[in-house]
Amino acid sequence: MTLSDPRPLLAAARSGGYAIGAFNVIQIEHAEAIVAGAEQAGLPVVLQVSENTAAFHRGLAGIGAASLAIAAAATVPVVVHLDHAESEDLIDQAVALGFTSVMFDGAKLDYADNQARTADVVARCHAAGVAVEAELGEVGGKDGAHAPGVRTDPIEAAAFVAATGVDSLAVAVGTSHAMANRSAQVDLELVRSLRAGVPVPLVLHGSSGVDDPGLVTAVRAGMTKVNIATRLNQVMTAVVREVLAENPGVTDPRKYLGPGRDAVANEVALLLRLLRG
Repeated sequence: MTLSDPRPLLAAARSGGYAIGAFNVIQIEHAEAIVAGAEQAGLPVVLQVSENTAAFHRGLAGIGAASLAIAAAATVPVVVHLDHAESEDLIDQAVALGFTSVMFDGAKLDYADNQARTADVVARCHAAGVAVEAELGEVGGKDGAHAPGVRTDPIEAAAFVAATGVDSLAVAVGTSHAMANRSAQVDLELVRSLRAGVPVPLVLHGSSGVDDPGLVTAVRAGMTKVNIATRLNQVMTAVVREVLAENPGVTDPRKYLGPGRDAVANEVALLLRLLRG
């Protein structure tokens, strides 16, 4: 199956009242596990490679090419997406590699700069047939739009989408990145207001901090793409620790990364089914 454009997948999800799961790739085992989980569930999925992960791998080319190859061999629709890119050069690299979706993260910019730069990215990416996600936020904190207490204004969000032409919008509705517990409370009334006023699919970042019932209600309220990273890392790390504790003489990484990969695949399948309703 060829790589998928996220736009028809997200449009179908938005009209159908369900969400597409998007999961972050840290290493090749993550990409393999995410696709395996999607195949297990028989549902589409988004593989996300962040700017931070590209830096960890000393460039986007290697981990990007691996993710693209794994996605292209899948039996279900797979989108390969560049996540949280503040660098426009990195976005251009992702487009050249064959990514079908990118996110320009201008949340640390003021509104006018974010709008202007996002519009420029959209024009370039759309010319290449690539979808663009954007984010609204405030200057400060590394969490950007998802710092505690920050909320996206529905009127501002609608104006931003109209001015930039973005295909989806990450909004701040009560979650925060890298949460290690599931105590975040999604502002459902705000989600409903954004869903009513913003004409493109809404994206929930920091979803690892939301428990399963909270994810279900957030999707029902209007979230269409749900990003999950920390939760998968917790699953993989727990299994790796268990294997190493039970087998202290193990030195072959395949002996612990393999079980970790399998556990992540199962978690992805569970989450995709949950988001589908």
